[in-house]
Amino acid sequence: MTVDFEFKRAPAWKVATFAWKGPWKDARIRTEFEKVAKWARGKGFKTGKWIFIGSGERRFRVAIEIKGKGRGEGSIHLRTIPASRVASIVFDPDEVSPRVAYHGMTDWLRWRRKYKEIRGTGMYREVYNGNPWTDAKASAHTEVQVVVR
Repeated sequence: MTVDFEFKRAPAWKVATFAWKGPWKDARIRTEFEKVAKWARGKGFKTGKWIFIGSGERRFRVAIEIKGKGRGEGSIHLRTIPASRVASIVFDPDEVSPRVAYHGMTDWLRWRRKYKEIRGTGMYREVYNGNPWTDAKASAHTEVQVVVR
C-alpha cells in the first residue's frame, strides 16, 4: 500500500454532531458515533461520511454527514463543517500504524510551514466512508485530515 500526503480541498459537510470533554477512550467514541447514527436513522436521514474530530484539550466531537433537512434534538446538533483546504493522508490501519501516519503528517506539515507553503494548521480529524467498527472497507480507507491556512 502506498501512503502519501497531499493538499486538497475538502467539501462542506452538513453533519449531526455530539461533543464531549474528557479522556480519550475508543469505547466512548464508538458509543457516541452509534448514538448519533441511531438518532439519524430514527429521523429518516440518509447518512454519509463519519468524522471524528479531536483537539489537544481533551475535547472530542463525532459527526455523521446527513442528507436532508431537519433540526437537532437534545445533545445532538446539526452543523455545517465548512469547505476548507486540508492536508490529507489515506491509509489502512491494519497495514500502517496510525502513530506512524500521525507522526509523519505532523513532521510533513512542520516542513511545509518552514518553507512557507502554509501559514498554520488546525485540528486533526479522521474521516471514514461508514462505520469503521463494522465496515472493513471504511476502516481500510482511514483518512486523516488537517485544516491548513
